[in-house]
Amino acid sequence: MVRIIAGSARGRKIETLEGLETRPTLDRVKEAMFGSLQFRIPYAKVLDLFAGSGSLGLEAASRGAKRVVWNDRNPACVEIIRRNIAALGFSEIAGTMNLDYTAAIDRLSSAGEAFDMAFLDPPYREGLSEDAVKRLFVSHLILPGGVVVLEHAAALAPKDEPGIYRIVRTKRFGKCGYSLIEEDGI
Repeated sequence: MVRIIAGSARGRKIETLEGLETRPTLDRVKEAMFGSLQFRIPYAKVLDLFAGSGSLGLEAASRGAKRVVWNDRNPACVEIIRRNIAALGFSEIAGTMNLDYTAAIDRLSSAGEAFDMAFLDPPYREGLSEDAVKRLFVSHLILPGGVVVLEHAAALAPKDEPGIYRIVRTKRFGKCGYSLIEEDGI
């Protein structure tokens, strides 16, 4: 069961895709993640790039984000995200896309979008993490002072990319973890 932890939709369950194709963020990881971001979320523009069920973006919306864009390459996931958005009453602040992450970044960049925060929870085994983070910063989709929150396997924590981004904090929870990443302005 996946639920919203805090905010206006606290305690509400959300729909997820059946099977092993998605891996919802564990509550204890989500609690730690959002605890470290709690003062940055109200009124923020948020991107949930590898959205799955949309739980990270939905949690941000529940906690007061002013706009959230969800993207997933799987059409079934995007349909579930849309149902979750409607069920929780976030339609007015929501946008959804059904694209590969590179196409999503290109489209958002071309549209002049920029975000205070981006959540990335890509498939661990596909090795997309560092490429996605780098593309977000190089495309200027992360506003100055913004943060990328990357969920990853504990053994696959990202490394700094000097001149592009730096790892601010990494927390591990058994086999998974997350890192907070900011622009590295030299």
